[in-house]
Amino acid sequence: MARLDASELAQRLGRQAEAVCREYLNAGRRQGNYWQVGDVRNTPGRSMYVRLKDSPKGLAGKWTDAQSGEHGDLLDVIRESLGLIDFSDVADEARRFLSLPHPEPEPPPKRHASTTAPSGSAEAARRLVAMCRPIGGTLVETYLRGRDITDLRGTGSLHFHPRCYYRPDDHGPTEQWPAMIAAVTDLSGKITGAHRTWLSPDGFDPVRLGKAPIDIQRKAMGDLLGNAVRFGIAGDVMAAGEGIETILSARQAIPGMAMAAASSAAHLAAILFPDTLRRLYIVRDSDPAGDSARDSLVERANAAGIEAVVLSPRLGDFNEDLRHFGTDALRTMLRVQLAPQDVARWMAFGA
Repeated sequence: MARLDASELAQRLGRQAEAVCREYLNAGRRQGNYWQVGDVRNTPGRSMYVRLKDSPKGLAGKWTDAQSGEHGDLLDVIRESLGLIDFSDVADEARRFLSLPHPEPEPPPKRHASTTAPSGSAEAARRLVAMCRPIGGTLVETYLRGRDITDLRGTGSLHFHPRCYYRPDDHGPTEQWPAMIAAVTDLSGKITGAHRTWLSPDGFDPVRLGKAPIDIQRKAMGDLLGNAVRFGIAGDVMAAGEGIETILSARQAIPGMAMAAASSAAHLAAILFPDTLRRLYIVRDSDPAGDSARDSLVERANAAGIEAVVLSPRLGDFNEDLRHFGTDALRTMLRVQLAPQDVARWMAFGA
């Protein structure tokens, strides 16, 4: 898109600067002739300020973050607050807000390869994670606590995005929902992907267990094969399972043990083993896909000289067990499935 089009969009947004701020920076508030908020990603706070009216000091819509030194216009606000990557998506959202007609399609301009990230790529996943905030005090914390996951120590791989894009299909309209964003990493800790769980903006509800009222509530992007969402650094012992909630439930009963969520049965079967690993606990889901992943993982672990121990839930998965029976009962169920030395290591009284 031509630079003139971007400039004109920014100017038109500037004429409605306060309305733009109320839409995309709703964690902030008006203070005189400025809108104050934590940062351009809509974090609560007061270090960033947006000019709401033209003045000799600057045009309406221009903003500066006093803490980070970042600055820009309202197109940047739309991009960062929604987690958008391609400028065409930013421009489309600006036109939607302004109720402007879409221009005729033009051939996309050539861009330097380093400035773009293909949709669904590992780089796009890294950018998405970078746009998020910690989960403390957010809907992610509400969601997890609603599923009885209350021990959130060591969950730095989880993040919150207040307006994560969701497309039901290639031709459907784009929607925005709050989301839990989990960073998928390789064995070195490099982010290779991201797992998105879209959440209900109204808080936790028992029917959908806190998820958004959409058809596909979870999606992953990036390079996922062999990689996982990791909680703790694996040494000689670790546990691996499918879902994030399942792993966090098991981890609540076995605090301190490094664990990894592979996001699906297929990816669990292919998860890579650290060189230091000597015993792998397989946190299985009680369904045919979980059984298949268990069998494949046991075979791979044994071939690598790693002891494989299967941890089985009483119900469908360990989060169901946690919600139905509680942490103490889950700890008792898991205690008898662990190797004795690991019970002493991670489940001693008061651990």
